[in-house]
Amino acid sequence: MSLRRRRVAVALRLAIVISVLAGIVLTALGPATVTGLLPYFTIQSNVAVGLFAAHAGWRAWRARPEPPSALKGAVTLYITITGVVYHLVLANPASPFAMPQPDRALGEALGNQFLHTVVPLLAIADWALFDQRGRLRLRYAAWWLAFPLAYLGFALVRGLLVHRYPYPFIDAGQLGYAGVSVSAAFFAFAFWLLGLLFVGVDRGLSRRVAARPGEAPAPAVPAPGPAPDDAATETPAARR
Repeated sequence: MSLRRRRVAVALRLAIVISVLAGIVLTALGPATVTGLLPYFTIQSNVAVGLFAAHAGWRAWRARPEPPSALKGAVTLYITITGVVYHLVLANPASPFAMPQPDRALGEALGNQFLHTVVPLLAIADWALFDQRGRLRLRYAAWWLAFPLAYLGFALVRGLLVHRYPYPFIDAGQLGYAGVSVSAAFFAFAFWLLGLLFVGVDRGLSRRVAARPGEAPAPAVPAPGPAPDDAATETPAARR
């Protein structure tokens, strides 16, 4: 990565970290407390992408290789899920799982937008611009479901203890476990498709980079020993 690209990458990742911190702090200024926010997938995914961005920004600053693409794809997928589910499911009046949107104070409203809109967009931009292309595999889309499924188990066990669920589509008290199973299967399939989309975009960008005009392929490294036509090009004097 060139010095200029490294500087842009560091600036973008710093913006992600600041946006995560601002989103959590401003949201905690409302009725919710920090500990009350922790059980939400929104907060967990934002913390994950913030920590990852801080680490990746440090590596870019030190001119070190980028973190593993599989890990970056995972955290980018999770924060994308946060944005997509919020805008299409929770804040969408047409959704069967829409949650009432309270009248928030300005700071809390800004925090909400940082967590659900700004951070996902910045993380996707970082992934699209600076991730190493062509390293994602189709099987990763299934592997990336491990954290959402683990979160589902955590939310259900916690719900048994405190009788509250963070999201209406996993509310076993309202839907029953059969309803939650159907809901979870639908969302897992949707998240798997979203993971496949990430892999497909990665492959498309990889082909685009490889096809850029003016970029010659790397020269082949010659095998040790004399070339096959060395004997043909030897002068008579050299044979003596």
